[in-house]
Amino acid sequence: MTAKPPYLTGHYTPVADEITATGLTVEGTLPPELTGRLIRNSHNPRPGITPTHWFKGSGMVHGIRLRDGRAEWYRNRWVHTPALDGAPYLTEHGPDLTASTAGTHVIEHGGRLLALSEAALPFELTPELETVGAFDWEGRLTSAMTAHPKEDPATGELHFFASSPLPPYLVHHVSSPDGKELRSQEVPGATAALKHDFALTERYVVFLEGSVTFDPAEHSGIPYGWSDDRPGRIGVLPRGADGARRVRWFDVAPGYAMHLANAYEDADGRIVVEGPSVGRRGWQRSWNWWVGAPDRGAEPNSGAYATRWTVDLATGRVAEERTDDLVVEFPTINDARTGRHHRYQYALSFPDDLGIGNHALVKYDRATGARRLRPFGNGQLPSEAVFVPAAGGGDAGDEDAGYLLTVVGDLNADASRLLVLDASDLGTVATVHLPRRVPAMIHGSWIPDAALAGS
Repeated sequence: MTAKPPYLTGHYTPVADEITATGLTVEGTLPPELTGRLIRNSHNPRPGITPTHWFKGSGMVHGIRLRDGRAEWYRNRWVHTPALDGAPYLTEHGPDLTASTAGTHVIEHGGRLLALSEAALPFELTPELETVGAFDWEGRLTSAMTAHPKEDPATGELHFFASSPLPPYLVHHVSSPDGKELRSQEVPGATAALKHDFALTERYVVFLEGSVTFDPAEHSGIPYGWSDDRPGRIGVLPRGADGARRVRWFDVAPGYAMHLANAYEDADGRIVVEGPSVGRRGWQRSWNWWVGAPDRGAEPNSGAYATRWTVDLATGRVAEERTDDLVVEFPTINDARTGRHHRYQYALSFPDDLGIGNHALVKYDRATGARRLRPFGNGQLPSEAVFVPAAGGGDAGDEDAGYLLTVVGDLNADASRLLVLDASDLGTVATVHLPRRVPAMIHGSWIPDAALAGS
């Protein structure tokens, strides 16, 4: 009997159906400002389907509705795209941008819930997580959309990009706050290197091209692979309508950063970018897991480590440093600091891939250098921490006044729970017991009621 790939086992075992449960049990007291929905997304193929790559599994969103100190409901729904019913992404006429897995992230923009997968169009959902359909800005978006858009907290504009292994390699998009207008520009000098995330500062858009690039020999359905011949680069695009003609590219060491925590301009006008980065061995180790290959042996320095790049626009030099020795991923911040200097940063520590080790939530204080850990114990796997500001808190002077929301899967009890943690000390404020084990997920968002029409 052929063993199941790792992305269909343990914490990642898909659920076979859609359910709705109401009146969830709460321990502790849910803060009144938690009035909205935590919605998370990941790949959950239908029963009997084994995708050739973890990223090829159909998207399923899981939502938890909180209001007035109650946990009103939990529900999970597949995102009903053509791909869920077997429609191919590649056709004789080229890519079908509606044949999306829609399984990487979910955000709110302009009052819409959008499920994202970087190779296709976003899919709109109702507040109850039912699928509305592909959203393309009334025909103005003719490319794919990254799964990691960035909202400028000052302007409300949504910045995102389309990356392709074929020309045009990189297109930058900006949506108006209401989601009705869209402007786009191709970014000169970009290559076929894989770009999954990017960063925003007050004056620039920052792209990282690593050593992972288009590989037509890769047959998993995700045509990328590590290339020792591909140097790393950072692209700095000035914000504004004429930014494309002023883009600059800076060489950096080989590597790959899947996710970025943030970027900002320091007092000297340099651009500081931070996020976990891997080398060739770390990339291959992750890739083998994603495609179900057997080689999962741990090697020294084969994980993702917190990294800082400092781009000096005046001299053209880039300084790169590892800032911690923990293997971490899924970095997050208080989103009100997006593109601005931030003091606090959160991530998940991964001692192993199976969820049986002592995974932890990590909080970094960048002002003091302190690192605080919240371990979860064997068999416990937390999800990416989502920051929600406390009432009247979470601004520049009190940046960590708020809560961290994480869904913890428990293999020992075959169950899951939502933890509401105090962002200042990582202590438990409240626990919501969920009606089923929720599979390990990728990304998600807290959507306050005020952001959604008809909530």
